[in-house]
Amino acid sequence: MSAEHFEVRYRLQGDDPVAMARTIAVEQTIEFPQDLVTDAFVRDQVIARVVGLEAIQPDVSVATLRYRSHVVGRDLPQLLNVLFGNTSLLPGVRVEGLELSDAMLAGFRGPRFGVVGLRSLAAAPSRPLLCTAVKPMGLPVPDLAELVYRYAMGGMDWIKDDHGLADQPFGRFEDRVVACCAAVRRANRDSDGRCRYAPNISGPADRIVQRARFAKEHGAGGLLVAPGLMGFDTMRAIADDDGIALPILMHPALLGGFLTSPNSGIAHHLLLGVFARLAGADATIFPHSGGRFSFTPQQCGSIGAAAREPLGNLVPILPSPAGGMSLDRVGELRAFYGEDVLFLIGGDLHRHGDITATCRRFRALVTQPV
Repeated sequence: MSAEHFEVRYRLQGDDPVAMARTIAVEQTIEFPQDLVTDAFVRDQVIARVVGLEAIQPDVSVATLRYRSHVVGRDLPQLLNVLFGNTSLLPGVRVEGLELSDAMLAGFRGPRFGVVGLRSLAAAPSRPLLCTAVKPMGLPVPDLAELVYRYAMGGMDWIKDDHGLADQPFGRFEDRVVACCAAVRRANRDSDGRCRYAPNISGPADRIVQRARFAKEHGAGGLLVAPGLMGFDTMRAIADDDGIALPILMHPALLGGFLTSPNSGIAHHLLLGVFARLAGADATIFPHSGGRFSFTPQQCGSIGAAAREPLGNLVPILPSPAGGMSLDRVGELRAFYGEDVLFLIGGDLHRHGDITATCRRFRALVTQPV
C-alpha cells in the first residue's frame, strides 16, 4: 500500500453495485455533485477511486475503494468519518476490510501496554490472564468492595467494574473507586498477589479525564472504557495521556448496532480489533459465541486475529471473550484463542459456592498444561 493511499472494502447489497460504489466514492469524500467539480485537485486528489468490484453472490458484491491519505491526515475521527460517515446512513453497505499504509499507522501511538505489558504487570509470561466484573448494579459500595477482596484473594489478574456501574445515587463513582482500590491493595498484601482493579470511567465528556486521574490517584490498576458511549478518540486521548498511563480494557457497549447485521455496519474484526488498537485499548472485550449474544465462532476468531496480528508498529492486544462464559467452557476457550487471551467470567463465578474458592478453581484451569 502506497503511503499516499489507503483502501477500504465495502460489502454492497443491491442490483447496481457499480452505481453504489461510485456513490460511496463521492459521498465519503466531497459530498458534492461530481459533474459540477471543475477543480483539478479535487477531481484527481480528493475523490476516492473504485479500484475493485467483485460479485460474491446474487445481488451482493465487494467493492474496493482507494482514498488519498491526505483526506484523513492523522485524525482518528476523520478516518472513521471517511471510512463510513455518511455512508453509514445508506442501506445495504457494510465495511468489511481496511488496509492502512505504514505511514498512516505511524500516526497512532496505539496501545501503551498490549500483550507483553499486561503479562508483565501480572507476572504471567505464558498462561491466559483472568478477569471478572464487579456486579450486580445496586449493591452498596461496601458490599462491592467485599466482592472485590474475595475475587482478588482467589487469584484474579483483573477485576473491572461492570459497565453499568457509573455514578449513581446508590453507588457514587468516587466512593466505589476508593473502596475497591483499597480492597485490592488489602488482598494483594494478604495473598502476595498482583490483582488490578479497573473502574468504569465512561461518562459525561467533561468528567472523563477527571475520573481517570482520580482513579489513578487512588490506586486503580487500569481503566474500563466504552468508546461506543464516549467516542473512540476520547479513548485514544486517555491512552495517550502520559499523566494517566494506565492499561485500558475496552468494552463494546452500544457498538452492537454496527455489528449484528450482515448487510450494514462495520465488520467485527475492524471495530473490535483494528480500531480498538488504533484507539489505544490494551484488551478488547466482546461476547464469545454460545453465550448471551449472537456472535459466531468465525466472527470471534476474526476479532482475536485482528487483536494480535501485525499492524504497523502497534503492539498486539489481548482479546477478552465474555458475555455469559462459564468455568466449564474454559478448556474450549483456551483451545480456541490460545494462551494470549484475557478470559472474562462474571456471573458464573457466583454459582459455585465460595467465590474465592471458585476463583482459585478458575486460576487452576489456566495454569495446568494444555
